Amino acid sequence: MNVKHILIVGAGFTGAVISRELAEKGHKVRVIDSRSHVAGNCYSERDEQTGVMVHIYGPHIFHTDNQEVWDYLNRFAEMMPYINRVKTTVNGQVFSLPINLHTINQFFNTTCSPSEARALIESKSVQTISDPQNFEEQAMRFIGKELYEAFFKGYTIKQWGMSPADLPASILKRLPVRFNYDDNYFSHKYQGMPKEGYTPIVENILNHPNITVELNHTFDNKDAKDIDHLFFTGPIDAWFGYCFGRLGYRTLDFEKFHTDDDFQGTAVMNYGEERVPYTRITEHKYFAPWEQHQGSVCYREFSRACTPEDTPYYPIRQVGEMEMLNQYLDLAEQEKNISFAGRLGTYRYLDMDVTIGEALNMAKIYLESLEQNSEMPVFTVKVR
Repeated sequence: MNVKHILIVGAGFTGAVISRELAEKGHKVRVIDSRSHVAGNCYSERDEQTGVMVHIYGPHIFHTDNQEVWDYLNRFAEMMPYINRVKTTVNGQVFSLPINLHTINQFFNTTCSPSEARALIESKSVQTISDPQNFEEQAMRFIGKELYEAFFKGYTIKQWGMSPADLPASILKRLPVRFNYDDNYFSHKYQGMPKEGYTPIVENILNHPNITVELNHTFDNKDAKDIDHLFFTGPIDAWFGYCFGRLGYRTLDFEKFHTDDDFQGTAVMNYGEERVPYTRITEHKYFAPWEQHQGSVCYREFSRACTPEDTPYYPIRQVGEMEMLNQYLDLAEQEKNISFAGRLGTYRYLDMDVTIGEALNMAKIYLESLEQNSEMPVFTVKVR
């Protein structure tokens, strides 16, 4: 076999999965990351004061319908059952999210059956909006003014830093309304948490004799010397030196605090009112219900515009950013021997299961390109 020398920039899930797939086929893979740890934004570690496993960059709950991805993950971790049950505090009351029959009955002080609740929500919805053009119109058409303003308007303004009227209607399509008492935030077949956190998963994936990992190493052009292919999972605009400007992201700030006992009795408590400056409070011991801890560690979460010094979380993908992105994509498509991957490399918000699935597919396409002596694409997913 003709052994290839591969460079992968980024030691998150994307870089780790690609590197493992290629290493198992005999290729030599070097992985570099500018951070001091692997696993990217999925990085987890135990809190020194309480021993609680903490998701340092915010909560990550694994959920998927993809059997291949679920099986792959279970090769490298022991996954524990976990159901994400989100609560929200609004107007001095605590409600369940997503909106379900309990939420509807509690909010409107009724005892509706499923069919009665459907009729109630239909009566509240704004029927005159036949073709919603933005998030706000979609919400008004979907659930009506009262539920929208209570649960989504303030939270969305805080999360995205803009009016819901300026966000696409498609965002709300990811937020279901249920006419039963199901309070499972997700509806996927496979849901769980890694027993020992996410960091060991990525470490296990990277644990192969054909893989070398270098941390605290920022990519330099010299790194690409004498390699056959580069997989870049960093920001696509950074690769081109931000020549058209920086793509917009939202970032998160976390205010950490400890308590001697339980603080809120659940993992995630949203705060829907705009006057409350944070979007939610997370209590991390509830992400590992199989463990017992006396104290507790919590984080208030604040969303704001991302600066060059911040960790980018959510790509904004508004009109201005998409115009700039297309300029970068035009440049990228002229490149040779490089593929852009992952959340930052393709400027798309990705759940973990999608990240792993796309990485597996990218590695497969690269291996096929070697077999067929064909050119490896710069992108293996639709990015425009």
